[in-house]
Amino acid sequence: MKFNLLKAIKNTHRHPINIMLHCIGLPLYIIGIYIIIFYFMDQNKPLLDGIILWVSAISLFIIGHIIEGNLRAMTLVVIYKYLRSFLRN
Repeated sequence: MKFNLLKAIKNTHRHPINIMLHCIGLPLYIIGIYIIIFYFMDQNKPLLDGIILWVSAISLFIIGHIIEGNLRAMTLVVIYKYLRSFLRN
């Protein structure tokens, strides 16, 4: 049985509130990572702001998956399963 990553991600993000929380969290996640990376490149970005945005985004993702009832199906877990399946073949 071949593991389909996109199908797995799509199937774990069905609940409208989970989708909404992910839509809010994704930009926060990206901006948080951006601020953290540029802080370490000496660009005078506030590290604490980046960490707060990043943690807030992850919290929104977790809350969305709790509402959906599939906390064990978060994207990192799904990607891990995909890679494990891919490497076995």
